[in-house]
Amino acid sequence: MVFKLKDSVNQRVEHRYDHFTKLYIKREDKIHPIISGNKYRKLKYNITFIKSQGYSTLLTFGGAFSNHIAATAEAGKVYGIKTIGIIRGEELQTKIEENDTLNYAQSCGMHFKFISRANYREKNSISFIKSLKKEFGLFYTLPEGGTNEHAIKGCEEILTEADKEFDYICCPVGTGGTVAGLINCSKPSQQVFGFSALKDDFLQEDISKFVTKNNWKLNLNYHFGGYAKVNEDLIRFINKFKKEQSIQLDPVYTGKMMYGIYDLIEQSFFKKGSKILAIHTGGLQGIKGMNKLLVKKGLHVLK
Repeated sequence: MVFKLKDSVNQRVEHRYDHFTKLYIKREDKIHPIISGNKYRKLKYNITFIKSQGYSTLLTFGGAFSNHIAATAEAGKVYGIKTIGIIRGEELQTKIEENDTLNYAQSCGMHFKFISRANYREKNSISFIKSLKKEFGLFYTLPEGGTNEHAIKGCEEILTEADKEFDYICCPVGTGGTVAGLINCSKPSQQVFGFSALKDDFLQEDISKFVTKNNWKLNLNYHFGGYAKVNEDLIRFINKFKKEQSIQLDPVYTGKMMYGIYDLIEQSFFKKGSKILAIHTGGLQGIKGMNKLLVKKGLHVLK
């Protein structure tokens, strides 16, 4: 891809619970300011396919603060591909300027179609896609969150040969594409743990469709009530983590994963003397929007 990218690095994380366990975080968030972490990985081969097949338009789906929407819009601007975002929530149509994510995506040239939450649930149906094609013409469809076979191929490049020393690979999970890629490229001796950001357990089945190995588990204990749900405990943890480690976590994905890892280390869950690699999947662009919601709820904000 033609983006100006930086290499991700593994950064040591100091923790007070278990001095025998070594914890590192792979800074995939440093790759690019907008198309960072797993969003770059997921878009890489999708963009290659779009260009090779001659598509001029990419249509995808997302919510108010979607990292995927922002990254797709940026990729469309860079590659000269028209982008269309089908956005969950009709009420957002008049609030674009108030929403940092949507405002940025629009500045990149993305065209929006706002639909109700009820209609959004039909986004994968044949009839709904047909109606979109009737409205917009020919386009390449990218699923919500960007997960498909091309995305997983990109996520298989997150781990390098240097990462074979780690016993555990930990990753936040939204649609399952990133953790599937990590499972596929992991070593037989490694255990891959996905920390679900969603309350439901259907991800287990979704991930299984894309992997052949069984060296993985999905943890459902640290979703904090479901997708994009947060509480004061999580916010305090993220702010303290940033102060102590100089690493910003996002509250939807990486914050919940690191909270879970710290809690499991405290419980002596990981084998003594093991080395853990946590994947920072980016998503920091959504913090401004999250802070606006936190202020409305009277909660502390992310610093």
